[in-house]
Amino acid sequence: MKKQEKEIPVFIFMGFLECGKTRFCSETLIDRNFTEGEPTLLMVTEEGMEEYDEKELEKRNISTVYLEEEDLNTEKLLDLQDAYHPKQVMIEYNGMWQLEKLFSIRVPKGWTIVQVITLIDAGTFTVYNNNMKSLMAEHIQNADMVVFNRVTDDSDINTMRMAVKTINRRAQIVFENINGQAQVDNGEIEIPYDLEAEVIEIEDEDFGIFYIDASDNTEKYVDKVVKFKGQVYCPPQYKGKAFVPGRFAMTCCAEDITFLGFKCVSMETPNMKDREWVTVTAKIKCEFYEEFDGDGPVLYAQKIEKAERAEEDVVYF
Repeated sequence: MKKQEKEIPVFIFMGFLECGKTRFCSETLIDRNFTEGEPTLLMVTEEGMEEYDEKELEKRNISTVYLEEEDLNTEKLLDLQDAYHPKQVMIEYNGMWQLEKLFSIRVPKGWTIVQVITLIDAGTFTVYNNNMKSLMAEHIQNADMVVFNRVTDDSDINTMRMAVKTINRRAQIVFENINGQAQVDNGEIEIPYDLEAEVIEIEDEDFGIFYIDASDNTEKYVDKVVKFKGQVYCPPQYKGKAFVPGRFAMTCCAEDITFLGFKCVSMETPNMKDREWVTVTAKIKCEFYEEFDGDGPVLYAQKIEKAERAEEDVVYF
């Protein structure tokens, strides 16, 4: 019988230059004694202002190697495996390189990516998010955990939270202040409408926030009545008994526009046409349906009205 290869966990730390990856890795490896003395290979793909204390790492059985982009290939990784025989691997990954390059390499047997952590400097987040949105989105999309560090009282927590929630709802979010104190985020988005109103009116520009919050925290909306404007989509599987009122939304770039909406049960469905604009007043229930792979918000229409096109066709997060 062929011997089963023992899993070698691989941890990836992502983020742009000077976002705090080296400090975070150092704290994880040294201060928290993450490796517990087992042979560990630390692969570093960029050098910033902060450097590793390699002598201190060696004391903990951690070997540090520095790689260029051309070194990311199967042959090089096999050589490193043979040279160091690591029980675990940690990679500080260059934030300007495509993560797909790393994922597509045939790695040594047993190497398994178990966690991707993205580090984001709260102070430079807005600049990077506005100017390199696609790359920032890739960092967030592939992360199991997103750590916003250097957070101050002036940091826009809600915008940072929305940036993650719209792209990767499974990722854990951590906010770390300038003193290094970290707190796991509770995921609650600050909403701009009154949840206690008899009819909760969702402004056109707030549809994205409504969609994310109602998806993540459906229990808050059960038996609430909402009113919003959206476009009609009539999925054939609903057989004329329900439609989806929603909006086209751009999460990271023009190529990533998708339609967001909730199933809405309505006798008016047979009279509706795809893409027409309507204002929906409906009560929200929590029910199982396939699109959510579980329980999610389902609307029960109380009133459907024809509506004018929204000033902005696309919702921007």
